[in-house]
Amino acid sequence: MNLVPLPAFTDNYIWMLHDGRNAIVVDPGQAKPVFDALKRDNLQLAAILVTHHHADHTGGVAELHAATGARVFGPARENIPEPFTPLKQGDHAETLGLRFEVIDIPGHTAGHIAFFLPAQESAGHEAAPLLFCGDTLFSGGCGRLFEGTPAQMLSSLDALSALPDATRVCCGHEYTLANLRFAQAVEPANTELTHYNAQCEALRALGQPTLPSQLAIERRINPFLRSREATVLRAVRAHAELPANAVEADVFAALRQWKNDFR
Repeated sequence: MNLVPLPAFTDNYIWMLHDGRNAIVVDPGQAKPVFDALKRDNLQLAAILVTHHHADHTGGVAELHAATGARVFGPARENIPEPFTPLKQGDHAETLGLRFEVIDIPGHTAGHIAFFLPAQESAGHEAAPLLFCGDTLFSGGCGRLFEGTPAQMLSSLDALSALPDATRVCCGHEYTLANLRFAQAVEPANTELTHYNAQCEALRALGQPTLPSQLAIERRINPFLRSREATVLRAVRAHAELPANAVEADVFAALRQWKNDFR
């Protein structure tokens, strides 16, 4: 399977998986980038995976379905363009011989889901796992809490962080450099973060995506996966007034608010 990020709007990615004949797309906020890619590579669209209801992730779904008949899979607890197959934690989306595991990850939206594809063996080669996580986990950051609570988002990120090290993290937006500027404000002495930031700056200077990231890297550089680490906890306490009895969700909430206000 070939993994291709299709740029959309100003900073969205529509993710495409294809085998040279048939394709799957994830979160098509616009139809045109998908139609262009299908035509360019002479592909048939077999399935559409949707992580959450926001228009920049669903805007092209109806048009693509009408034109191709592709089956649509989406979160059971959100309003997704019909017809679609509703999915929740423990369900699977099966298409093109692939079996995606569904993970509930509320926080950014109330019913947000992720699609996880375990490592695949093909012709003696193992392809690393794939995670389509929408706007929950970004490289160096996480999504805003539009509908969920800090405790929910922390739990959702814990669930994603528990996936295998080699998991390729396919986020919905190219927010990496802005996220890393904030991450460096939180952990200025994190040398792996400094190195990763330099790599990402070089990629963007060449006009290339910083994504997919790798989960093992995110655990080492992403403050929202590291909110229990002593360095991050000290930084949050220095920035925000937290009660002595603050719980993990309080720390996470203060970290997220710091990011909201960061310029």
